[in-house]
Amino acid sequence: MTFRIATVQAEARPGALLHNVSRAAHLIAAAAEADADVVVFPEAFLTGYADEVFAAPLPDLHDLQWQDPLRRIVDETGVIAIVNTALQSSGRRTLTDVVFAPGRPPFAAYAKQHLHAPEREIFDPGERGFSFEVKGIRVALSVCYDANFPEHAAAAAASGALVYVNSGAYFPGGERRRDLHYASRALDNGMYVVFSGLVGAPSDFIGGSAVFDPLGRRIAHVEGREGVAVAAIDLAVVAEARAEQRMWRDRRDDLGGYENAGKLTSRV
Repeated sequence: MTFRIATVQAEARPGALLHNVSRAAHLIAAAAEADADVVVFPEAFLTGYADEVFAAPLPDLHDLQWQDPLRRIVDETGVIAIVNTALQSSGRRTLTDVVFAPGRPPFAAYAKQHLHAPEREIFDPGERGFSFEVKGIRVALSVCYDANFPEHAAAAAASGALVYVNSGAYFPGGERRRDLHYASRALDNGMYVVFSGLVGAPSDFIGGSAVFDPLGRRIAHVEGREGVAVAAIDLAVVAEARAEQRMWRDRRDDLGGYENAGKLTSRV
């Protein structure tokens, strides 16, 4: 069976929940037309990524009304949607991947574990990783800054994930760092990495939505300012990459103590 995953690049309107939900529904339909099994959205897509929005009341999963368009479209198309939003639940405020899957209620699957300094004043960090399986392929979740930490993706790979998805929002000037992190996480672990990035308001977010194969090569990306890119996940490519790049088999759990020679003097 072929497993296909879509990454979204789009602008969210800050504070306009129902508008963003409607836009997400249209993008899920576009992913379905491209024969995707799963579609990934950027960070805080339903609320928009803006300080004033984060400080205001946030969506709650107990409120079913805003979820209805997304529930309907995933039931109609059969696509699984990973939709990131700022969320409030049980007294906690988190940046959360909500998973909409056909035939079941949406659920808060994963909360961002690594928060940037401004986010720490508002949000609570997640406390665990999360993955799910589609067509025999395990997909692990992450949000933006999580992917800066090699151990986060390594934990996903150790749990059996072959695909590591990330919802992000990068500011201008972050292009090189963004692409390097996602390509590195793919090569480090011999797995596919799927990144979905915001564009536009309110901080001129720079997108960069792309799929990287297990050797860190970019194999799909959104070519325009907004849109959807789709890539097939090939188990043979994963097996070949892991046979060639042996880091997982050759790594040592115990590297021993760390010695320090003290101060040395150069000739300069």
